Amino acid sequence: MNEFIAYARKKLKKKLSESRYEHTISVSYTCVCLAMRYGYPLEKAEIAGLLHDCAKCYPEDSYVSRCEKHGIALTAEEKAAPAVLHARLGAWMARERYGIRDEEILSAIACHTTGKPDMGLLDKILYIADYIEVRRDKADNLAQMRRLAFTDIDEALFQIVEGTLAYLQKRGMTTDPMTRRTYEYLLEQRKEKEIVHG
Repeated sequence: MNEFIAYARKKLKKKLSESRYEHTISVSYTCVCLAMRYGYPLEKAEIAGLLHDCAKCYPEDSYVSRCEKHGIALTAEEKAAPAVLHARLGAWMARERYGIRDEEILSAIACHTTGKPDMGLLDKILYIADYIEVRRDKADNLAQMRRLAFTDIDEALFQIVEGTLAYLQKRGMTTDPMTRRTYEYLLEQRKEKEIVHG
């Protein structure tokens, strides 16, 4: 096993709750499976999965102050929905506390809660893995998304983002504008693909 992966697992096991650590390990394995399927470097996918929730060692009500302390600029909308901020804070922690310098890994961690327009392959892998990992059991469409993730990653991404927006709207919860921008970008890409393939 890669020395860094062994180190990260040990550190995270001490820092995270038992259930969060189990989720973390499950996401890392799901990232590796998706990386195998789509030809992405396995080690990078595993590291992104391991570190995606590293900021969850802190209470949610401290995310805004911690982001501000570390110079992470926040929008008013992000401050209003701090739950998603563990992703941006986690990317900072991955760089500063775990020594990660790979921009693809840092990007995937930073956008794993909201997505972003023009996501790279690792961004997609982590976003989807966090949704479909084996410990998840709340979403109605999990079985379908788990199959789709391994047959059409872009369609799985679109449907997960669309479903997330619908879920947030139905419950009257604050939606981060980045999630909306991600959906609009994916919708446009989907329309262009339909035109090309008629």
